[in-house]
Amino acid sequence: MDPIKVDFSGKGSDRSKEIVIPPEKAALKIVLSVVFALLTGAVAYYFMLPPLNPKAIEFYYFIGIIVIAFVVFLALLSGAFRHSEYVPYVKKKAVVPGILIAVLVLVVAVGYLVGCPFFRAKSYNHLMDVQEKRVFSTDIEEPNFEEIPKLDETSSAKIADKSLSDLAKLGLQGQYGVYNGTAASSNFPQINYEGRPVRLAMLRYANIIKWFTNAVVKKDAIPGYSIIDTANIRQKSAFDQPIRYSLADHFGRHVKRIVRFSYPTYLFDDPSFEIDDTKKPYWIIPRLDKTIGLFGGRDVIGIVLVDAETGECREYTIDEVKNSEALRWIDRVYADDLILEQFNYYGLYPHGFWNSLLGQEDCIKSTDGSNYIAQEDDVWLYTGVTSLTSDSSIVGFVLINQRTKEARYYGNLQGGTEYQGQEAAKGLAQAEGYSPTFPLLLNIGGEPTYFLSLKDNNQTVQQFSMVNVAQVDEIKVRGTSVSACLDNYLAALKAANVKVDSTVENINVPEETDPAEATDEPAAAPTTDTPSVGGSAVTGVVTEIRSAVIGGNTVYYLRLEGDSAFYAVSAAESEQAVILNKGDAIRAEASGSGSIKQMTKLEIVNG
Repeated sequence: MDPIKVDFSGKGSDRSKEIVIPPEKAALKIVLSVVFALLTGAVAYYFMLPPLNPKAIEFYYFIGIIVIAFVVFLALLSGAFRHSEYVPYVKKKAVVPGILIAVLVLVVAVGYLVGCPFFRAKSYNHLMDVQEKRVFSTDIEEPNFEEIPKLDETSSAKIADKSLSDLAKLGLQGQYGVYNGTAASSNFPQINYEGRPVRLAMLRYANIIKWFTNAVVKKDAIPGYSIIDTANIRQKSAFDQPIRYSLADHFGRHVKRIVRFSYPTYLFDDPSFEIDDTKKPYWIIPRLDKTIGLFGGRDVIGIVLVDAETGECREYTIDEVKNSEALRWIDRVYADDLILEQFNYYGLYPHGFWNSLLGQEDCIKSTDGSNYIAQEDDVWLYTGVTSLTSDSSIVGFVLINQRTKEARYYGNLQGGTEYQGQEAAKGLAQAEGYSPTFPLLLNIGGEPTYFLSLKDNNQTVQQFSMVNVAQVDEIKVRGTSVSACLDNYLAALKAANVKVDSTVENINVPEETDPAEATDEPAAAPTTDTPSVGGSAVTGVVTEIRSAVIGGNTVYYLRLEGDSAFYAVSAAESEQAVILNKGDAIRAEASGSGSIKQMTKLEIVNG
């Protein structure tokens, strides 16, 4: 009898007759492969924390990892990587996993298609209800600078570092640093606390050794956090509020893990750190849903409130958050990227998908960058709005409440973008090398005005700037304090023949210290003098010099010893104004009345 010849090369012409040779104990190896795949899935779940929800793309990645792990382990246990005769067996057993992967891919593809803007542009446009008929000059009151933030995230981080010295009083120096992680919503989040805009600075363990020593061995909690008053540029430590569950912790004490294990099927946004009216720390975890198709139209449908000390989780619907007085202290429910995404959908699809590509009629979008203001005991996100066809100027701006998602759009405002406002302010401080923060849009006497802080290389606020939105390149000033900056700005508006509303007198400027100082001590009250100059002839010693660029010309504002008024003199009319120094004696002619007078024929008469 002739011997049976088996071709294991795979080069035969009839693959349907390919001989499948199972390995020894094949059934056991299949069971072990399933067990190892499930163990791989358990490890992946612990670290990935995917929601077990078909509306989450992470869910399909997670299932895919388990399926692929089964095939890999089966190949390893069968010896297919070492013995090619077992490859056909592994291929056969991989057919079902392969079909499952194909089904997952098909579900993802169909889910994306049924929810893509091409088919559902109107639904995307309706994600956010935007109030359009808002009037800037009547709706936005003159600012109260007690409530206007003057620090951005990087400046707040600099001040937060100073709080670490307070740890020495607790004997914890070197054990902790200031948290600055990957979750942007929890890096110095701005909230409204006691009617004031503040940023919160959390702590982290200095390193993994310090974490093991404090959290594992001693079972201690992070001692607390710091509160940075962004309006008065001061910080205060709150190291009597223990935080046992945070983004800076590991394993079972990581806040995301606590929430995922409690609610395995929920879709969540990034946690936001907040404090209630008693300074008790909490984590606000927005619960999401995909409202368009399978993956599109994400929106907040509730929150999970996590006690940062005990880890206790409580769930609330979005209606409860918006209407309950007990939850009124919560400020950040809607993340920046979510509400900006929804507003841009609103601006992109007013007349359907094709209009957004072709005619682009009535299409608008937010400008790059955003900031926050405290208003009506809430935190509102601010960003400028520009047309889709051109981003060289703004056509309005939008305020969006981060607790309720109320959106107010103020259109028909023509002027430079925030970036242009930053460049204008940067040009004023070019000699010192100061950099401006992202601007806020304020109402100064009915004039839309960018307000910016000017920072040095150490991220310390040194000065302030105001830039007129309509005349970005012509009306721009700075000052060493808010009051000085405001005085300069009002003088610049007057010199440019821009009329302001009488309500400008309602602007509240708090008592101030040097902005470079960040202490808990109250600022000293500024002193005022009674004017003592009469007639048209003016002589005196210069005690203060400020400047503003108006219409391309530099205008200097001088205050004389014993005189509370400022005298405006143009460098184009008096060259000696350029070389003036404090302490110089001058002689000139003055006209006008009030706090700012016009000066001509300036002469320096030193010696």
